[in-house]
Amino acid sequence: MTRLTCGAVQFHHKPGDKSYNLAVVERFVEEARGLGVKVLACPEMCLTGYWHATKLDREGLEALAEPVPDGPSTRRLCELAASAEMAVGAGLIERGEDGRLFNTYVVCLPDGAVHRHRKIHAFESEHIAAGDRYTVFDTPWGVRLGVLICYDNNIIENVRATALMGADVLIAPHQTGGCDSRSPHAMGLIDPALWDRRESDPAAIEAEFRGPKGREWLLRWLPARAHDNGMFLIFSNGVGEDAGEVRTGNAMILDPYGRILAETWKAQDRLVVADLDLDLLPLATGRRWIRGRRPELYGPLTEPLGHELDPRSARFSRTPVSRSGAESRPTSHGR
Repeated sequence: MTRLTCGAVQFHHKPGDKSYNLAVVERFVEEARGLGVKVLACPEMCLTGYWHATKLDREGLEALAEPVPDGPSTRRLCELAASAEMAVGAGLIERGEDGRLFNTYVVCLPDGAVHRHRKIHAFESEHIAAGDRYTVFDTPWGVRLGVLICYDNNIIENVRATALMGADVLIAPHQTGGCDSRSPHAMGLIDPALWDRRESDPAAIEAEFRGPKGREWLLRWLPARAHDNGMFLIFSNGVGEDAGEVRTGNAMILDPYGRILAETWKAQDRLVVADLDLDLLPLATGRRWIRGRRPELYGPLTEPLGHELDPRSARFSRTPVSRSGAESRPTSHGR
């Protein structure tokens, strides 16, 4: 049996305090090293802070942004990866070579290689640009890693494209749960007072984390991403109060059948670890189904319907959605 030990982190970052947040990552790297972890995933934008950034102007975002791979945070992640002999991933705000800003996730390998994924469906600010490519790469452990950030994972085509590029393990860093959702059946706000009382009344906040605003919502779709694409999935998330919203943590690791290998619903910084049985990959249901695809039928996936929105508009719009143009499209029936 061939195994790869992986870890998913949830932690409560401090907005704008990169020194503090990096120190938290360092502590988790040390904990993970002691458990034999080879791939460690920390949350989206955990180094810079997340939801407060949606309220910053360009100057405020610039003050937090760094280049990749030459910025101090990436250099430190590379040092940690080399010393611990593991892949270390964490999110930040990147200042690109052309001056644009990105919600970026950096994965540093122990050999010094740096891989970055720029969030394809970035919505956090009008000053943050969207990425334009998928991220899949080889590792020293004989598996290919893919990265998709938060909202990227909600668009099923992104996960399938990453699988088609050969990803065995998908790193899925998030800042989610407890969000102000437009849907009455998808997440919802959590009273920050419950987070404040997490030590005196842990049952109250854990009930929210395990309920429809957290774990229940995740289990409606997250296992399907792993199962249908035949890949392991490492879900890392923020936890705790975040500029008025409460992230639900729920760090978890899933196998290619969508089964949960490790998880937590604790209202605290936490690392979950699982041994991935890589022998499950070759005959995983999703991998076998992918071989039965009919690409010649998938033209509609790339045809605009005329009601597309940019990620920011789509994320914050409260306008009811109809499948614009679908009613007038011809329907073909098999004979």
